[in-house]
Amino acid sequence: MGNSFGCSASGERLVSAARDGDFVEAKMLLDCNPCLAKYSTFGGLNSPLHFAAAKGHNEIVALLLENGADVNSRNYCGQTALMQACRYGHWEVVQTLLLFRCNVTRADYLSGRTALHFAAVNGHVRCIRLVVADFVPSAPFEPVETRASGDRGDGSHVKSKHEQSALSKFVNKAADGGITALHMAALNGYFDCVQLLLDLRANVSAVTFHYGTSMDLIGAGSTPLHYAACGGNLKCCQILLARGASRLTLNCNGWLPLDVARMWARHWLEPLLAPNSDSVIPNFPSSNYLSLPLMSVLNIARDCGLQCSATPADDAETCAVCLERPCSVAAEGCGHGLCVRCALYLCSTSNIPSELLGPPGSIPCPLCRHGIVSFTKLPGSPAKESKLHLSLSLCTPCMLHPREQERSTPSCSHDIRKNRVAAVSSDLFCPVTCSPFPSVAMPLCTCNEGPCPNFESRENQNEEESPQRSQPTSADEDKMEGVRLGKTTCSSMFWGRRSCSREHQCNAEINA
Repeated sequence: MGNSFGCSASGERLVSAARDGDFVEAKMLLDCNPCLAKYSTFGGLNSPLHFAAAKGHNEIVALLLENGADVNSRNYCGQTALMQACRYGHWEVVQTLLLFRCNVTRADYLSGRTALHFAAVNGHVRCIRLVVADFVPSAPFEPVETRASGDRGDGSHVKSKHEQSALSKFVNKAADGGITALHMAALNGYFDCVQLLLDLRANVSAVTFHYGTSMDLIGAGSTPLHYAACGGNLKCCQILLARGASRLTLNCNGWLPLDVARMWARHWLEPLLAPNSDSVIPNFPSSNYLSLPLMSVLNIARDCGLQCSATPADDAETCAVCLERPCSVAAEGCGHGLCVRCALYLCSTSNIPSELLGPPGSIPCPLCRHGIVSFTKLPGSPAKESKLHLSLSLCTPCMLHPREQERSTPSCSHDIRKNRVAAVSSDLFCPVTCSPFPSVAMPLCTCNEGPCPNFESRENQNEEESPQRSQPTSADEDKMEGVRLGKTTCSSMFWGRRSCSREHQCNAEINA
């Protein structure tokens, strides 16, 4: 047990200091007993690292990790500190956890959610950018239009597909019920997250499953376009259609995205989602949050560290951005030098369009505005003195499974019934999952301020009103009036109230 390390009273003091951001108190306790960094509470098994990450106290997070805290420690629900930081959008904490080589592919115990799901459901696009940093190579991406056109049979795209397979599998990893990060971002109307996920090879044709969740309000077999229609964001629907989503795809309830929009009173989406719509779909450029050089500078920061000397040597050039630390990295192309801290901050925060500067995802140089695709380590940069020997381990069964997912593009035929999702192919499932309990449903609860509303009566009402046709009549719309919600961020509409309350109890310690 984590509580076997040191005194329980001292451990609770460290938990309070981590929650309140009291760096002096935390440092004093860890100097007296460094084993307190591995303490965990009796109720939710939350460690001080969970509290500091959830509250965004970056200095305390670094202090705990330097004193031996497990960067991949889990609480009662199987959530790591990275998931807590992504849930609340603390991108600086995410950056620190990545420097200590946290495992980004880990999923929680009961629903299979990764840190990417937590960031997407709350619209934290900077956290998404950092979480996928180890999967995005520092090289120009293949254009989206080229990918949509398919292979030409000459093998020219084989190498590119092989290089992007790990990224595609991570971004398209499904939680309980087959919900991907793209489903979550589209439902809640976070356009920046949807745009970035699509640039990161998110599958617009991914469908939800029949098992694991009570998805009665939208239905199993739904695509991200169904979820975007429920959320009601026009730009999310437009970019999904621009990237290959089909208006003619029916879910297992026999509903088109148009039907979902009508049932949730999203009438402004009807001209766009109509099967024979002639609405003009704008061209969307690549996301401003795509960062190609982030992987290279992150690896350099892991080797050199960020705590370099503030007094540079006589022959070392001073960073032109901070004017304090010596230059340790150089931008490929223009060759301008920066310190690793400034380069990492630049790659993590920049959202300037890069179409005129370089390939999509390049970061403009702060000195000459040249598009930076990668950073290189300058000779003579000191190596990081660290006792950490943790490595970024990938989930071999799920992330690097040799079997490729072959999903055909939805047909453009006018025969709507041909696009109906009758069943989910067994090829979409991995024989071994990351989740120790894959069959138990656990919610994506975002309502941490109080208990989730009771949807039992609404679910019973939905069971009595199962539609027998693809387009609801006015009587059906009147029946659905009772289940319409103005805001759809609470995920208890998909998962059971009981499991939602379990996670609420686990997170109540952090939000106390």
